Amino acid sequence: MKRILFYAALIALLTGLSPRAGVLYAASGNKQAAVTEKTGAANPADYVGSDVCATCHADVAKKFSSNPHSKLALLHGGTGASCESCHGPGKAHVDSGGDVTKIKQISKLTPSQVDATCLQCHAKTHPNFDRSPHAKAGVSCTSCHSIHDAGSEANLLKASQPQLCYQCHTDVKPSFDMPFHHPVDEGVLKCSDCHDVHGSFLNSNLKATADQNLICTKCHMETRGPFVYEHPPVRAEGCLACHTPHGSQNARLLNMPNINTLCNQCHSPVGADAIHNQGQGSSEITPCTDCHTMIHGSNINAAFIR
Repeated sequence: MKRILFYAALIALLTGLSPRAGVLYAASGNKQAAVTEKTGAANPADYVGSDVCATCHADVAKKFSSNPHSKLALLHGGTGASCESCHGPGKAHVDSGGDVTKIKQISKLTPSQVDATCLQCHAKTHPNFDRSPHAKAGVSCTSCHSIHDAGSEANLLKASQPQLCYQCHTDVKPSFDMPFHHPVDEGVLKCSDCHDVHGSFLNSNLKATADQNLICTKCHMETRGPFVYEHPPVRAEGCLACHTPHGSQNARLLNMPNINTLCNQCHSPVGADAIHNQGQGSSEITPCTDCHTMIHGSNINAAFIR
């Protein structure tokens, strides 16, 4: 008995189980029973199986047959995702004749409760979702995903991109109607090509990379470098120092219509020197990039001249 108590205390210390659960595990070797005692999880006998659920919810079960969650259950011999993986044990619900208060109704949960239900399985894939702007704004998993049936949409989305994103981000949608824009509405790019909708350590929800410029240079590879002579803003502030990513009325998605005005934000002292001989902020001169053609970086000239 003393040996059991010793091992129970050790197990409780290492696993976080209560002393009583530690005794149960040490005495019987039944880890599941010990965890159940600790967490208050339902007894396996409280689960009835998806086939029983289908007797009343045939319409949902029929749609669910081609669902990735259903396929996962079959892959693991029926021990994977199933109705009760999300809705909880169904025995009390069945025995009561379908009392809705005795089953977890996802549609009645708060956004944080919905997220917690999904993250039981998807936490490793989306470890930062709780700190994402979507989660903080109360946009839950089921705001974007249709768990039972999503038709032909990938990843169980309720609608295709970008229409799904535009439902909330109405301020961004007009940007893609600008004369110069990334071809999102045309279907060449998707919002998720640049943004991690499930959260990252960045406030903008951009995909997390060691260098944020990589989000742009994965397509614009000619600007990536490395270069012998780097343009400091490219390395320090990044692409957004000069470009507007979604859309712009200016060519090349520049932040300003006049190239010289854009350059003079940093290079204003050159406006009156002997070489340039121009007024600061002037728009009546040759554009800077007519001479400084390698503006993103150069391997030849420190002044970015070809």
